[in-house]
Amino acid sequence: MGKEKIGVIIVNQGTTDSPKTSDVRKYLRQFLMDGRIIDIPFIPRFLLVNGIIAPFRAPKSAKEYKKLFTEEGSPLKIYGEQVTNLLQNALGEKYKVVLGMRYQSPSIQTALDELKAANVKQIIVIPLFPQYASATTGSVAAKVNEIVSKWQIIPSITHINQFMDHPKFVEAFAENGRKMLDEKDYDHVIFSYHGVPERHIKKGSVGDQCKLGDCCNHFHERNRYCYRAQCFYTTRLLVKALGLKEGEYTTAFQSRLGKDPWVQPYIDDIIEELPKQGVKKVLAFSPAFIADCLETTLEVGEEFKEEFEEAGGEVWDLVPSLNASPIWVECLEDLVKNATPQIEPALT
Repeated sequence: MGKEKIGVIIVNQGTTDSPKTSDVRKYLRQFLMDGRIIDIPFIPRFLLVNGIIAPFRAPKSAKEYKKLFTEEGSPLKIYGEQVTNLLQNALGEKYKVVLGMRYQSPSIQTALDELKAANVKQIIVIPLFPQYASATTGSVAAKVNEIVSKWQIIPSITHINQFMDHPKFVEAFAENGRKMLDEKDYDHVIFSYHGVPERHIKKGSVGDQCKLGDCCNHFHERNRYCYRAQCFYTTRLLVKALGLKEGEYTTAFQSRLGKDPWVQPYIDDIIEELPKQGVKKVLAFSPAFIADCLETTLEVGEEFKEEFEEAGGEVWDLVPSLNASPIWVECLEDLVKNATPQIEPALT
């Protein structure tokens, strides 16, 4: 009898199937109806998403997706498939690696069905989000558990909740940044992370630990799942790897939605203030994203560039995401092997 395989499912947020308005609307509805994304009761969330956000936002978002999509499709999905194949080759026949998207296709359901059919003895879940947030990693874990809970035989499941401090993750981003820092002189470096509502942080606080202030400048057991603290910690690790000095960099948060306060500082404010301080050339990192997508290529790479130039800046460059770089695949391989039992019973 052959050895049982270990299943590995890597999961990203997802992407619309095409830049058509109808497909974008479908994606937005599934994405925004997730109670971990918009954390209000079901009925008002349903009315808000289906009556206001999806109908009015879909046409605008479709125009943005048209800029992003290539002949092969969405970069997020293309790189996801490439990394899946590269990771499978690196791990070998002992493992079965599949790709799932939290929203749209290939779905988590389809990916898990493939692992179930392979009769895997263990499932290692790697949400492709470096920092833990309820709306990303938490949502993936909840969906995986929901699906597998209906199986008659439930294998051992290991969830990788964060990897922003993995040496190869840090080095992969630092390597991309060094290439650009060596080619051009920049006045300042910005580390831009996707924002989340402050209430998400407070809901996950251990007691009254999270104050959304200076407490995030330290990373320890009590705030290890505070998204804001993780982002500042990621910045400190990258700053050390790049050899940056205090005052040469800023951590900020992007992609606000709605009127409620989100984690700060807001990147909009930073972009407006930097030129006033004599900063003309900026290099921007997006260390919350491991692949090119709408929030990196278009939002950070193009929209923020325009805003910076309008505010008086001259140069705004974006450091590429990890995509399918060799060191990023090595990072994933290491995460899998560290989550794999070292002693396996012999099958007879």
